[in-house]
Amino acid sequence: MEQIDRREGVFELIKTMSKAEKRNFKLYAARYGNPADSKFIGLFDCLDSSEVYDEERILRRCPRLRKEQLPNMKAHLYRQILASLRLLESQHSPLLELSETIDFSVMLLDRGMYGQAEKMLSKAWRMAEKAGRYTAMLEIADLGKRIYLCQLSGNLDGRVAHACRIMETVGDRAAVDNELSALAVELQDLYVRHGYIRSEGELSDFEARFLPRLEACSGRKMGFVERCSFFQAMGWYHYLRRDFAAAYRYCREWIDMFSETPYMKAVMYDSLLDGYGKLFEGLFMMHEYGLLAATIEEFEKVQGSIVCLNTNADRISQYVLFSAQVNRCIIEGRFKDGLWLTRKVDGYIKRYGRSLGVYDKINFNYKIALLYFGDGDYARCVEHLDKIIAVRDREARRDLQCYARMLKLVATYEAGTDCDMESQIRSSEIFIERVGELSDMKKNFFAFFRALADMSPDERKAEFRKLYKRLAPYETHPSEQPTFYYLGLLSWLKGKITGRSFGDMVREKFEASLIARRRAEADGSSGSPGDGGL
Repeated sequence: MEQIDRREGVFELIKTMSKAEKRNFKLYAARYGNPADSKFIGLFDCLDSSEVYDEERILRRCPRLRKEQLPNMKAHLYRQILASLRLLESQHSPLLELSETIDFSVMLLDRGMYGQAEKMLSKAWRMAEKAGRYTAMLEIADLGKRIYLCQLSGNLDGRVAHACRIMETVGDRAAVDNELSALAVELQDLYVRHGYIRSEGELSDFEARFLPRLEACSGRKMGFVERCSFFQAMGWYHYLRRDFAAAYRYCREWIDMFSETPYMKAVMYDSLLDGYGKLFEGLFMMHEYGLLAATIEEFEKVQGSIVCLNTNADRISQYVLFSAQVNRCIIEGRFKDGLWLTRKVDGYIKRYGRSLGVYDKINFNYKIALLYFGDGDYARCVEHLDKIIAVRDREARRDLQCYARMLKLVATYEAGTDCDMESQIRSSEIFIERVGELSDMKKNFFAFFRALADMSPDERKAEFRKLYKRLAPYETHPSEQPTFYYLGLLSWLKGKITGRSFGDMVREKFEASLIARRRAEADGSSGSPGDGGL
């Protein structure tokens, strides 16, 4: 059997198509005559019915197709599918409609129909200006110059010079957006690779590297697209600094822009969804339960107008919603109730797994492992943690990779399968030290687990109390706060001291925080900064 190649382009493309899109393709392909006589239609049907890409199976199912013809036939089928999808989706996508209008103007120019080409370009310009597509506006202005120069009338009325001035103005705005969007991508990549800023030294270097660039852009004149990139960059900047309150403000402005300009939801849906994703994660880190619950309800209303746009919008929106819902269950301590989400997530990964990055998979596996841990199913917890530990890229969310190893130690101990604990402690500590995450708090954590093997059950309870006292001050330490939010060590230790479960401790802490918040609101004060948590 041929080796399975999950990166086979045409096979992956077919697997993303809906029933309606496949039906539309068959109608589109019928223009060749009898579809049954078309080799590429037979190839399409074969790939559509296959679970994996297998060339031997393809050749058996399509006897008229010779092996040497297969590469060209796949390329032809790929182009035909994309052509049919473009015809279908250009009715709903402002950017595809814009691209199509520019293409039409080029066709009219090549036919010497200058007047109609100009009209088509004017329409394209209005569309590009509305959508904030500066590169398209530059292309349109350049095509306009070509049309003027081709008319050979000698009476251009300064239109070429006007087009040049427009290109200069648009070019300046494109440069601003390019700088801001590049900053946002650079900051996002830093987070995906390393997680949050960990020390004062790192913070100083980080601020010196990015703050002057952000301040230089902030004073410039901005349209919708530039403002969106600016809020995105500022949101990431404060997020990395663990200033979640400031990140929340910028993410909120980022999202609210789309309410003020609804047309842009279809143009920049991915940016809108990304804004909600960062908002949800920031609220989780602040343990602002009330805002998190309200924002989930808000997102569910917005989601309906986004998911219908295309497959990518559906994929991103589901990821954002699942992550937020899991975070909510974790904060509330509803671990068993949250497990129903794991079935949905499994279905989501089965459908969109090829499009998920390493970070997405690490994030999902960690949160699901935490749900199983809270429910007391330590074997399933370890199963998901092992998927993170097996990741080869040590820089992809290395903070979560560290937490996964620490949580596995706790789950292994709880499951009573700690016969090889010393080896597990050693490998975990070595990994965490190599990636530069071995703080004093983590050293205390590992030292405690090393000592557990030689303790009697009565001695262990006393040692749990001592560890609780040693670790409690770290909960408010800026560089260690994420560790406690993602691990819930103090709730686990308190459970061991009192003889109650981790889930009970988290639920009790959450309910106490709600009572405290209500009392604070009744007294007219702002209350605590968060609504409890792990």
